[in-house]
Amino acid sequence: MLIVCPSCASEYNIDAEYVGAEGRSVRCAACRTTWFISPDDVVAAVESDMTAAMMEAVQGRAEPADARPDSQPGVEAEAAMEPPVSEGEPPGDAVEAVEAVEAGSSPRPKRARPVKTPRRSRFSPAAALGLSVVVGLGLAIVGRTTVVRAMPQSAGLYARMGLPVNLRGLDLRDVVAFQTQGEGAQLVIEGDVVGVAEAGAPVPPIEIEVRDAQEQVLYRWSVAAPRQRLEHHETARFRASLSAPPAGGRAIRVSFAPHAGTP
Repeated sequence: MLIVCPSCASEYNIDAEYVGAEGRSVRCAACRTTWFISPDDVVAAVESDMTAAMMEAVQGRAEPADARPDSQPGVEAEAAMEPPVSEGEPPGDAVEAVEAVEAGSSPRPKRARPVKTPRRSRFSPAAALGLSVVVGLGLAIVGRTTVVRAMPQSAGLYARMGLPVNLRGLDLRDVVAFQTQGEGAQLVIEGDVVGVAEAGAPVPPIEIEVRDAQEQVLYRWSVAAPRQRLEHHETARFRASLSAPPAGGRAIRVSFAPHAGTP
């Protein structure tokens, strides 16, 4: 675990078992400041280390963004507005530097001595805590849809871990936007709705926004769903058009219209 001197901010990596279940006072080798590490500090440090390790492992398995296809899986998609086209055109460790200080004793400028920890046949409190954190994180990752339904604010954490949660069971992919030329020119938006839920999912209306260069919404409207329901791996193509689109439009945002029960 990492500890930081509250006086000079020197950092030291120590074994959590070195602190023990009752906590321990330590002295900074740089400025001689003494402070107490409580069991709560150990709990927080172990949980932080395990969370960081889990996130690193997950991100290491994730496919690089630049290696993925141009399709944008998720419940929303963005597309830049293409130029007008004609109709029909496709678009470091320092453990030895920390000194242990007995509770109630005054700081003494003496060198640290190696502390030999006897081997034990059972789990230490720190090891048991680490195991419980790993199990808890594993369950939270496997059942993340249930977690996000209960705590919507957790969706951001999963996204940062490279594990976005899709509560709708639908993806928007291959979204394109272009303008037709000539009299009665229109802004046309097309894309695919893909079913990703094992049990299938109902398809809500599709909401489209025209935004300017500062991401401000200039115009918003909804179109009917291309299908009432999509089963797993089924795809339906949607198409929407807008006559006389805003002149300052620079980007298109496509998402599913919100409905009760879905954040």
